[in-house]
Amino acid sequence: MDLGLSSADRELQQKARDFTDQVLVPLEDECEEHDGLTPESAAAAKQAVLDWEFNAINHAEADGGRGFDLFQQMLIEEQWGRSTGALWDIPWRPSIPLAAGTEEQKDRFLRPACRGERRDAYAITEEGAGSDPTMVETTAKRNGDSWAISGEKWHVTSGDVADFFLLHTHVDGDPAKATIFLVDKDRSGVRLVRTPKYMHTFVFEHPIFSFEDVRVGDDAILGEIGQGFELTKDWFVEERLMIGARTVGAATRALELSLDFAKERRQFDTPIVEFQAVEFKLADMAADLMAAKSMLYRACWQGARGGADRKELHALASAVKLVCSETAGRVVDEALQIHGGRGYMREQPVERLWRELRVDRIWEGTSEIQRTVIGNELRKRGAGLYSGWPVS
Repeated sequence: MDLGLSSADRELQQKARDFTDQVLVPLEDECEEHDGLTPESAAAAKQAVLDWEFNAINHAEADGGRGFDLFQQMLIEEQWGRSTGALWDIPWRPSIPLAAGTEEQKDRFLRPACRGERRDAYAITEEGAGSDPTMVETTAKRNGDSWAISGEKWHVTSGDVADFFLLHTHVDGDPAKATIFLVDKDRSGVRLVRTPKYMHTFVFEHPIFSFEDVRVGDDAILGEIGQGFELTKDWFVEERLMIGARTVGAATRALELSLDFAKERRQFDTPIVEFQAVEFKLADMAADLMAAKSMLYRACWQGARGGADRKELHALASAVKLVCSETAGRVVDEALQIHGGRGYMREQPVERLWRELRVDRIWEGTSEIQRTVIGNELRKRGAGLYSGWPVS
């Protein structure tokens, strides 16, 4: 059993670490102070993504992406996850369902998005539809030779910088006809409702958009009518694995910062790392992180190089997101405790990580939904997918 990274994987991992340390981390204070970046910093960061060749890491080279497999993407995103302010979202990663588009759609949406000339936002959630997408009320109805789309979408991450949406709708209001439409943001009938403020600091926003009788043609349908749920599920699988990667990266940074602080901080004329109460916290953080990281690497390796099929990867992704996001939450909470009063200061990375990691147990499927997926898989398949080991 060879558990080592190849030299190419190690080089890619180090490159992503260097990009994080040299490009993303220096922007953290500005992002926290201004709740985002200045136009000058944003433009420089965008150019850095291109210079470092980290644009569209999840798409094929033929479509303008970097052609990295799922395991390589995970190695990259793990390092990006070390940054606060969700600066990991600066390197754009066009939604994976765009790969299912026609050549015309790819030329219009995907390939420009890979080059950084356009940016997408996936719009699914609504006021009354979150964990259950069958409750979506955004409807597309045939109107002559076009479609009329009406509805409202919440929590549209990066919607402020996006110029087109992947819009999850129900044709004729029928959940069995879930369909993804590609909708330009400047199309008549698209309206920004408001931009809520959230607990975390995020380099971009999560606005609410209204779609009021928006007219599009058949060429706006991504895939086929009724394929929307499967396309959205593919997006969820990728996002859940990358959330796993980023939360492991964040937890790693929190552990490293806590260890360094505990070695330097003295109380009662002794470094607090020598106090068993602190030492045990660090030990638990390290052990939990090791377990989560091992799970993340295994699942992504199976998805990229181990022959896991689409359904198996869906099941594994739920377990990864559940364990990694909840582990990171515990690790960062202990990191804040170790830092004491300083850990409660927004100038400290552990404070920002504490706020920012909370959402990872909610978006792209809550922890409760991940447990539901895992439970369903156990009923259908038995325990083997989770308790067994892949065969080489």
